Amino acid sequence: MPSAAEQLAANMNFSTFAKADELKRRVWFTLGALIIYRFGTFIPLPGVNAAAFSDIFNNNSAGILGMFNMFSGGAVERMAIFALNIMPYISASIIIQLLSSVDKRLIELKKDGEQGRKQINQYTRYLTVLLATFQAYGIAVSLEVSQS
Repeated sequence: MPSAAEQLAANMNFSTFAKADELKRRVWFTLGALIIYRFGTFIPLPGVNAAAFSDIFNNNSAGILGMFNMFSGGAVERMAIFALNIMPYISASIIIQLLSSVDKRLIELKKDGEQGRKQINQYTRYLTVLLATFQAYGIAVSLEVSQS
């Protein structure tokens, strides 16, 4: 008797995928976003001395800097524009979710349905920009201190 995965593979063909316009659109969007992200990890930040940063990174890659580089797909080592990765957004989402179970205004927004969800998503985006700003500033200050 074939397993569930084998049955699924036997019933799946590419003609049904070709007919699924919504799925194709989502797959192409995801691939496009990944390509843009990978290109963004190779675009260096303006004003950064690449040689000096390379020396700093080679000396301190075993610590927190190495961990940031691993999570960013090598963007930190190249000091790319996407070096912060998705971490500020994830942190903002977690903070907003925690606050939405404590803060009365956010609790009411959760109960408002679609309109409330849109407002909470907007708050998450604002907090993401704030967290990304502070994180970028912290990285810049720590790099400046490690150079001297």
